[in-house]
Formats: sequence, structure tokens, C-alpha cells
Amino acid sequence: MPVFDHREFDQHESLHFVQDPETGLKAIIAIHSTALGPAAGGCRRWQYATDDDAVTDALRLSRGMTYKNAVAGLKYGGGKSVILASDSAPKSPQLFRAFGRAVDQLGGLYITAEDVGCSVEDMRHVNEVTNYGSGLPQSGSDAGGDPSPVTALGVLLGIEAAVKFRLGADSLEGVRVAVQGVGHVGIHLCRLLHEAGAELTVADVNRDNLRLAREQLPVTVVPPAEILFADVDVLAPCALGNVLSSVTIPKIKAKVIAGAANNQLSTEEDGARLAERDILFAPDYVINAGGIITVSREYDGGSSEEEVRDEVAHIPERLDMIFKEAKQTQQPTNMIADELARRIVAGA
Repeated sequence: MPVFDHREFDQHESLHFVQDPETGLKAIIAIHSTALGPAAGGCRRWQYATDDDAVTDALRLSRGMTYKNAVAGLKYGGGKSVILASDSAPKSPQLFRAFGRAVDQLGGLYITAEDVGCSVEDMRHVNEVTNYGSGLPQSGSDAGGDPSPVTALGVLLGIEAAVKFRLGADSLEGVRVAVQGVGHVGIHLCRLLHEAGAELTVADVNRDNLRLAREQLPVTVVPPAEILFADVDVLAPCALGNVLSSVTIPKIKAKVIAGAANNQLSTEEDGARLAERDILFAPDYVINAGGIITVSREYDGGSSEEEVRDEVAHIPERLDMIFKEAKQTQQPTNMIADELARRIVAGA
């Protein structure tokens, strides 16, 4: 498929294909918009079925970062990178240095950090060869380090706001939450939900993640194929995206969907499908903005961990505004959020 005719090519500024024969690196860097500032977004390492799947993911994720950064009030545009994982290109310091050199060649047009499949240690290797990276080991009380706990905090606050709006509950005590994916963000979210009194149902394709969840928390484990349809109050997708579709939505029992995964909706129309079933959807790039907030403040320098948490505390306010406008205008919440983001970018 020609790139410019790609279904997800939404006025992207540029798309960069990276290859390093020595390490086996194959990567894609997608820059959707620099209207608000340098494109900022994490690096995902994943084993894609096809190259077109990788391109699609990079394009969708980078557009989501434009919207996420805009609604969060950050002076950054939207970009994302994906590294195509394979047996011939195993994780190594050399591979991430090769990726870092590719980022460096863009001259600050794109700022990277860790995402699914990458770690703080991986970003340390990236930043050995470029200054255009973040998500590095934390220094004292400064912002930095693994963004997962901060992402989880924002999602918790967003779940509280959504539960209050849709269910009329002032706390999460006794609220039943199904968490799809208990990896880096998911396990942190589960801990916070447990502390808040929620009852947890979880699933993950990774057995080690499940073992850790069982050891640390009172959770009910269900097969991955069943988690979306669990009899719960809240569904929190915290794995990969594309899980809310015309196939899955009719079978969902939860009244609230609020999780950390990016691109949860398979299509824009799926937001309307949720609204038709009176399921309140917290737009993913609004509720999961905690990670990019801490990564961007780390890159800017001068922000403390406490200041980042204060900034993340505004996520429920943004969601509540979106929920209220959606109810008033009878439009899906994802459409309200998208329109808000586009207005911010257009006004830059």
C-alpha cells in the first residue's frame, strides 16, 4: 500500500524508516505534528505480523501523541517510534544505540522515551548517542525514571472521575474493576486500585505478570479471551490497543471503560457504539497522559516529582469537562476529545 494512501496517514509531517544491518535494527519513526513543539512520544518494541501492521501502529500512535500532548497542555507535538522485534534482532545495547543514532539524525525533531517492550535501561543506551531522549534513571526528587507509576496514577484518578460521573460513587470502595494487562502500568494501577478498595479481576498473556499480580494482590484471574466481557463496573484496558470494536462492544458488561492502553478504539465509530450502549468511555490519550507529562518535564528539566504529580492531578478535570460536553451535545466522548485537541493544535 502506498504510504500516502495509507488509511492512517492523517496529514503526518514525516515517516522515517530505519535499518541497521549490524544489529538487525528495523524501526519506524512517525512524526504527526510539530505545531506545538518537537514531536514527543515513546519507542515501542513489538513483534508485528507484517510491516504494514508496524506502519499502521506507528501512524496511529503518533497521531494519538499529538492529541495527548495538546490536551495535556504540553508544548510538544506528536511522534512515536516502533522497533520491529524479531529473533534476528534481539534486544541489546548495540541495537538501542543504533536506534539512538537514528533519533539523533533528526536533530531534535523527535524526542523519544520508553514504551511497551522498552525499559529505562534501554533508554540509557539510546541516550549514550543522543540528547533527544527521556525516561532516564531518576535523580533524587527530580522528575524522571520509569513513567509507568505516574501513568497509573493518572489512570486511577481518571477512573475515580468516570465512576463518579457514570455510577454516582464518591469512592472506589467495592467497585469491581477488570484490568486487561498487568505489565508495567497495569500492575501499578492494580496496587492503587486495591488501596482504594476496588475488587480486582485481571488477565494477561504473560504468565510472569500474572504470577506477580497473584503474589502481591487479592485478584481474580480470568483467561485473556474473557477479560473484556467480565461482569464488572469498570473495564481498564492496559495492554495493547484495538480492543474495542463492533465485535467486542456488544458483549461488554462494564458501564465505564477507563484504562492506560493507547488506541483502545478500533475505529472512530466505535466511540459511538459505546455511547449507544450508555458505556462511558474515558478517551485513552486523556486519561493516560501521566507518562508523557513526567517524561516531558524530565526532558525540560527543573521539575520535581511532586510538581509532576500536581500536574497529573488535572487529568480528572479534563475528563469531567469532556464527559459533561458529551452528555450535553449527545456526542461520543472520543469525538469531543478529538475536537478539543484539534482546536488546540490549530491555534498554535
